[in-house]
Amino acid sequence: MPDTANKTLADEFTRFVEVVRELRRSCPWDREQTHATLTRYLIEEAFEAVAAIDAGDLRALADELGDVLLQVVLHATIAEEGGSFELTELIRQGTDKLIRRHPHVFGELSARNAAEVAARWEEIKREERRAVGLSSLDAIPAHLPALVRAEKLGHRARHAGMDWVDIRAVLAKVREELDEVELALEQGRPDEAGAELGDALLALSNAPRFLEASAEEVLRRACEKFIERFKFVETQALAEGRTIAEMSPAEADAAWERAKQREK
Repeated sequence: MPDTANKTLADEFTRFVEVVRELRRSCPWDREQTHATLTRYLIEEAFEAVAAIDAGDLRALADELGDVLLQVVLHATIAEEGGSFELTELIRQGTDKLIRRHPHVFGELSARNAAEVAARWEEIKREERRAVGLSSLDAIPAHLPALVRAEKLGHRARHAGMDWVDIRAVLAKVREELDEVELALEQGRPDEAGAELGDALLALSNAPRFLEASAEEVLRRACEKFIERFKFVETQALAEGRTIAEMSPAEADAAWERAKQREK
């Protein structure tokens, strides 16, 4: 076993990179990977890191962040092999960007609070986009999960100067879109109903930020709540020797209400 007790951060990082490069040279699976084939793993590892944070498991977080780092170094190694960019360039650009976007730390400007930092960060990013002729919305990746993308679109539109007055205006827009969904259904136009439902979801994704919350986080918590309630109803049915499918709608609703009461 190599002695790692006295290794510096640079030593450990260099060793990590060399191991990844050796995998690309010697492992049949790693050698076959491309940017495209690794995309799913980059997303999965990021979500697993988030799950560790939600669980408050810092040991698991360290492990999952190592997996995220593996994906970063793998992509950089593949890029180096193809002559696109090198890992040192990736790190240098990241460092330069951090310095450029934190003039209150590395420059002469000051910031009194986190809100001022966030506002200046967005202004610097707007200037960077304008410098290369990009729209305020161009830099938001199309491959993001739809809810995350919708939330980012709302944030970016707000910083560009277009936004709802308050959360009530958002909810009014949601109700308007839902009315249009119902009208399309009544008129036998399911495709249009689907489009209007998409508009309602897009509008609703903006509501949580008016409560200083994240749409993604709000929905994730709702999913966890649904799972717990469903399991309770499932347990109630099994205690009676049945499945949920064998319960009447009224029985299932009653069990669901009991699950909600347990939360209080």
